[in-house]
Amino acid sequence: MDESRDEQIKGAVKAYYGARAAEVVPSCCSPEPCCGEANVEVEAAAATETDSRCCADAGTVSSLGCGDPLAFVEFQEGQVVLDLGSGFGMEAILAAQMVGESGKVIGLDLTPEMIDKAKKNAERAGVEHIAEFRLGEMEEMPVDNESVDWIVSNCVVNLSPDKERVFQEAYRVLKPGGKMVISDLVSSDLPEEVKKDLTSWAQCLGGTVEEAEYLGLMRSAGFDEVGVVDRFDASAALLGSTCCGPAPDATNGPKIESIRVSATKTTSG
Repeated sequence: MDESRDEQIKGAVKAYYGARAAEVVPSCCSPEPCCGEANVEVEAAAATETDSRCCADAGTVSSLGCGDPLAFVEFQEGQVVLDLGSGFGMEAILAAQMVGESGKVIGLDLTPEMIDKAKKNAERAGVEHIAEFRLGEMEEMPVDNESVDWIVSNCVVNLSPDKERVFQEAYRVLKPGGKMVISDLVSSDLPEEVKKDLTSWAQCLGGTVEEAEYLGLMRSAGFDEVGVVDRFDASAALLGSTCCGPAPDATNGPKIESIRVSATKTTSG
């Protein structure tokens, strides 16, 4: 993919989520169809683990996500957590509650509007001194080398046109022994027109890749113990007739899965 195409994709993603940040959206546990714009924010003042789990069970998660990575972490007090694509700040706020006063959470997002909203939500939740939010790209993270104990991410890596670079950067900022747990979408037999469409990229479809390729990129970046710890089929929700055209053929059509992936950085470097 050439550089100009990469910048077009990033521009589309930035514009899309900047607009989402300004919208009033329904509760994430509402019976709305799951398709990009239906994955929504929960007010930070009322955020609890129950909210996050509820959304995961429904297949739609706060902060415009596609799963629940925090269900598969074991944070300890005092640890440093990096949330890639922190959006409205929901996972970062929950993580801040887990690592406590001696810990730190860094939320990274491409969109200034999301950063502003996340900061306000952290203030409402009373964790603004634990959770900070930085404007930047996953492909070039404004984070020090080997400074992070955990990386979490909720349906964001698929938005990047250079996933290999994202995983290399994730490996760089993790401490030896650090872990990454991310929720994301993978696909098979996705039509070329979807892959080329910038709106589909922004809505978490166009940039999806095959699961084997996704896991292979993580291993190539240096990660060990790479494995899928949970999954569900999101084809009907994301490609169904409620929002994105006819329902997919279960046997011959494209398939979209939401997966939770765990990986470890075992050595320095």
